[in-house]
Amino acid sequence: MIQLFLLHSPYGLMTAAAAIDAGLLGDAAERILVPTNTAAVPETATDLATVPRFASLRARFDRVEPLDPLVDPRHPTAWVPDEQDLPMLERLFRRAWDLGDAELEVFVQSPQVAPARTLMALFRDARLGVIGDGLMTYSPIRSRLPRRITERVTRVVHPDVVPGVEPLVFVETGASRVPVPAAAFGVALQEVGDASPDAALDALAADGARTGLVLGQYLAALGLISASEEQDMQAEMIDRAADAGVQRVVFKPHPSAPPALTEALSARAAVRGLAFAVYAGDQPAEYVAHRLAATDVIAGFSTALPTVRAIAGTRTHAVGTDTVLARLRPYPNSNRMPVTLVDAMARGRYEEPGRLQQLVDAVGYAMQPEILAHLRDPAAEFLAELDPMERERYVPPARLRAVDLPGAPIPTRLQRALASTGGVGRVEELRLTAAGARNRAARVWKAARGR
Repeated sequence: MIQLFLLHSPYGLMTAAAAIDAGLLGDAAERILVPTNTAAVPETATDLATVPRFASLRARFDRVEPLDPLVDPRHPTAWVPDEQDLPMLERLFRRAWDLGDAELEVFVQSPQVAPARTLMALFRDARLGVIGDGLMTYSPIRSRLPRRITERVTRVVHPDVVPGVEPLVFVETGASRVPVPAAAFGVALQEVGDASPDAALDALAADGARTGLVLGQYLAALGLISASEEQDMQAEMIDRAADAGVQRVVFKPHPSAPPALTEALSARAAVRGLAFAVYAGDQPAEYVAHRLAATDVIAGFSTALPTVRAIAGTRTHAVGTDTVLARLRPYPNSNRMPVTLVDAMARGRYEEPGRLQQLVDAVGYAMQPEILAHLRDPAAEFLAELDPMERERYVPPARLRAVDLPGAPIPTRLQRALASTGGVGRVEELRLTAAGARNRAARVWKAARGR
């Protein structure tokens, strides 16, 4: 058995390496890393195949076979060949990667889109697996895939950063969950950070002050909030750090964030009597927290929050998640589950893993009711138990009504009139009925005139 790993993010590479170290992936005659760069502007993204920081992680694999040169000039996310060409492409890829006729197990990230979906379909007899990429792994898959793919997905490998809670991706197919211990993931994370000396980070770490790390996500760029709201939200993060008793705040801005945001946060820190520093390097946020010995990490809904909490027990604080939950559109937005998890964990109302799993299942069902149809009854039972404010925090009234869940508001007379009675809306039914009547009348008129 040869195992292929099609990976596009550092988090995914660390997950795969930690799973190999922990002996979770079984034996393989050969393991091949297939890195790909899926960024819209590839030159600005981390190249897993060449960046020195990941050299030790790449050494976990027998060889590295980058995907991008094979599909060039196509961008990997646009590599969607005709289905009739897949058998030919499989022969070509087996020859290019010297796979022979060996049995394959193919692990991918983001299985619903190219290039992962393409490679899953191309190797038509391979066993398939998913490598988790942060909290989005806990979401259901966004669109139903063909059975010839889903019936071959056997396992989902993910860092166990939300202990006791299982991801929903491919749960409907019966694929097993393979949690990677947080300690093993932490070892891979520290290995990556230590591999590249960072003078700026070392200087910050040498200060020794009790430090809170504030992470920027630049949500305004996603259209979720305005720039001024984002500034207010991040100012609240400074306040949270001050209330936690830190002496200094280190701000790690999003690369696209405007300089004015940093200036505003520096002023807020001064008002609260805190020292303020900026770390603009590219080390993972989780490693920055470790290197600074941060006592508190504050962010919006970054995957770093549950990760540092699981690895080191660091206190975490989430700010603005209620606003983001209310504004995400459409409801099955890919960010909904990460926000839900971070929000629920920060509020302390779902400390018991079984209870948090119920919330994840309910939100997942509301996101994809057709794919996760088997979760309808437990989701309805759980939501019925919640008080209205708690229920509508995670599943708003319009979505409750759309998927017919407990707590849905009683429809108005107009909504009842417009409601579907079997596949199409009432207005469309009336239009089709009128059109049918006109057609019948026209046929009668033609018959009467002998035409």
